[in-house]
Amino acid sequence: MREELITSGRMNPYIDPHLEVWEWQIPTYLFLGGLAAGLLFFASYFFITGKADKYKTTVKYGPLVALAAIIIGLISLLLDLKHPAYFWQLYTTVRIVSPMSWGAWVLLLTSLITVIWIVSYLKEAFPKYRKKTGFLKKILDIFITEDKEESWKWKNEKLGIFEKFTQKNRTIWAWMLVILSVILGVYTGILLSAFNARPLWNTSILGPLFLTSGFSTGAAMLMIISKDHAEKIAYSKIDLLLIIIELFFITHLFMGFLASSEVKVEAAHHFMGGEYTVSFWVNVIILGLIIPAILETLELLKYKIPTIISGLLILWGGMMFRFIMVEAGQIIRYLY
Repeated sequence: MREELITSGRMNPYIDPHLEVWEWQIPTYLFLGGLAAGLLFFASYFFITGKADKYKTTVKYGPLVALAAIIIGLISLLLDLKHPAYFWQLYTTVRIVSPMSWGAWVLLLTSLITVIWIVSYLKEAFPKYRKKTGFLKKILDIFITEDKEESWKWKNEKLGIFEKFTQKNRTIWAWMLVILSVILGVYTGILLSAFNARPLWNTSILGPLFLTSGFSTGAAMLMIISKDHAEKIAYSKIDLLLIIIELFFITHLFMGFLASSEVKVEAAHHFMGGEYTVSFWVNVIILGLIIPAILETLELLKYKIPTIISGLLILWGGMMFRFIMVEAGQIIRYLY
């Protein structure tokens, strides 16, 4: 028997079209983007409605967590790019029909306005200037100094002028953040739903579902970081409503699949007896929605339930929802 080695250029990634698999970076980015959207929405909303003094953690500290979430999310996104050094090319054009283009510009604008918002509340959020030691002291001493009349002041006069400008126009920043946060929250779902070749993602309900989930995780984070009991209770009520809405959207999602074409029915069956049944229903529905809803209801009925428990469960459920949807969406496909 003669053995022959056949060499072919087929299935060569530099010749034939091939699919890139989305791993942990994309669901992490989607989760943190939704979390940031929720935090920024509540901060700007309660400022506009004149409740900034009542929701101090939300208005002053929530945007700091949101900015950190955006930065970590963008780092995750950069790690997924084939050529990270060329990410700036997204900003050389605007494509109205491209969710990627929308997302790039919305993230840029949201980040800038969030930084401006943080600067406007910096002295109120951190009123005491304490002398630090080491590297942090050297960094702080570059920009700020102690002041007798105020807790601290900017060394550079232009920074002081910029701070007053941000404080004077807080209402403008708040309205911009309300709009941008809603777009950002919806975009995390639209990014997936725009893939027509992926039946699990190709549904109009994904945008509102991801928006609601993002707001829910934002409320959960504020429940965790807030030290004010009244603020925690308020977010328990808000989050309970958001959980009910999210469960409605998820129910509507699968009802739509089961009443649709064969491939959509097959997509639903992956979550109803298929390989994602346990992971989805345990992590997302039970741990991430139903148990937190029960705990928040008991808390509203005056039972002493630590809000950190329901808050962490909601964050876990929101994160797992995105990980499962991203992975399952790449596996479930049209068969020709």
